[in-house]
Amino acid sequence: MRAIMISADGFEDAELLKPLEALRADDIEVELATPGGASITGKRGATVEADSAIEQVDPSAFDLLVLPGGKAPAQLRKDPKVLAIAREFFSADKPIAAICHGPQILVSADLLRGRKATAYSAVAPELREAGAEYRDEEVVVDGNLITSREPGDIPAFIGAVREKLGIQP
Repeated sequence: MRAIMISADGFEDAELLKPLEALRADDIEVELATPGGASITGKRGATVEADSAIEQVDPSAFDLLVLPGGKAPAQLRKDPKVLAIAREFFSADKPIAAICHGPQILVSADLLRGRKATAYSAVAPELREAGAEYRDEEVVVDGNLITSREPGDIPAFIGAVREKLGIQP
């Protein structure tokens, strides 16, 4: 099983590092794609080396898309390739896991209309405007879509991803 995680500078450290660590502990091959394939630095100072450039990502080669939060999604949502990747996962009914500000990418890709989702509280109005049914819950699963609000929700977020992938706790 392979997962692609897409992020950029300003990511929320725990929202990238904890799911990355958990998925790898579950023997899932996780590739981190960043703008230009550059290493990225989180809001709290963590630096992470990229495995590939976003421009090189072939969504058909992966089973799961993970979108960490922080400030990175504000930049990534403007990248047509990131939006195309999200749309391809969505149309193929592959799992997409987005936490905190990560769902902003799904808003920009116009993928939340008629779906149940959550996000960081400041993003809630955007989700509603995009046609989502916003829920203030630690994790919301709607079909292939898994969303969470903030770092405190990471255990529930990881649990929902594992359940979606059929991984036993």
